[in-house]
Amino acid sequence: MAITLRQLSYFRALAEQGSFVRAAEAVHVSQPALSVQIRDLETALGGPLVERGGRKVVLTTFGREALAQAERVLAEVNKLEQSARWRGGLSGKLSIGLIPTVAPYILPGALEALRSRDISLDVQVLEAKTERLVADLRRGALDAAVIAVPAEVDGLVEEPLFEDRFLLAGSQSRLAPYRGDPLPLRPAQIGTNALLLLEDGHCLTDQALDVCQLDRNTSQISMGASSLATLCRLVEAGFGLTLLPELALASEAPQLTRLETRRFTAPEPARTIGLVRRAGAIDDGWFTALAEILRRVGGDIVMRTRQPIEAKPEAGA
Repeated sequence: MAITLRQLSYFRALAEQGSFVRAAEAVHVSQPALSVQIRDLETALGGPLVERGGRKVVLTTFGREALAQAERVLAEVNKLEQSARWRGGLSGKLSIGLIPTVAPYILPGALEALRSRDISLDVQVLEAKTERLVADLRRGALDAAVIAVPAEVDGLVEEPLFEDRFLLAGSQSRLAPYRGDPLPLRPAQIGTNALLLLEDGHCLTDQALDVCQLDRNTSQISMGASSLATLCRLVEAGFGLTLLPELALASEAPQLTRLETRRFTAPEPARTIGLVRRAGAIDDGWFTALAEILRRVGGDIVMRTRQPIEAKPEAGA
């Protein structure tokens, strides 16, 4: 019996999901259909790939060896597909991932720019945390991803796009101690003054803790919000302070009349947003073209946020 690419992809999904039910959902087939393909693959290979009967599917020793081979085969097939896909540059089909603290703000403009460039381009988008995007990128499910860089992940090529500075955000009463202070405003001054951050797993949370020089286990730090929209509404209501990326300000602030922000003294804390791809992926100009579009769209957003504030004359000027 011949081994098929479908069987290998189903087997990979099963190994990743640890469940026949979840694996079937991931590859969009019924569980019986997936089970049949796995059985056929085991028959073709001459041995069991997984241990059955437990709550979680576990690979056998032979299954782990087979998975490593399957990953290599699927990766080579993906390279072949990309070679054909990107022969004409940024055209055909594009699968791109974005982290949740970037996607809502940059995606509308980016998609409009991509469509105006080539209306036939088929763009598939995934919004997920960095860990998921990197995993999908490395296994070939994504062509590129927009994340905070440097990601420090082997096998990825990174292209910085733009700098996204952090603002101190909160209600008028919460920001009162930081208003009119003749001393420079530094992130370390915030301390643990009811700092609200996104739930664990968001790279933005790690960055905020780092620039504020804080430990995630401090009792006054709350990491529970799942989105910047929720976080902004909480701090507007006076529940604490947060570090808000200027990329999000133009979208979130107009709806929240009581939300105030203050810039930190230069050098302002910031994150760098970048585009990443696999080092082994075929690049016939599509990656550079995509980066240019994202850089322009994202850069325009942060500069519009920055310009009115930076254009104000100094007192006494």
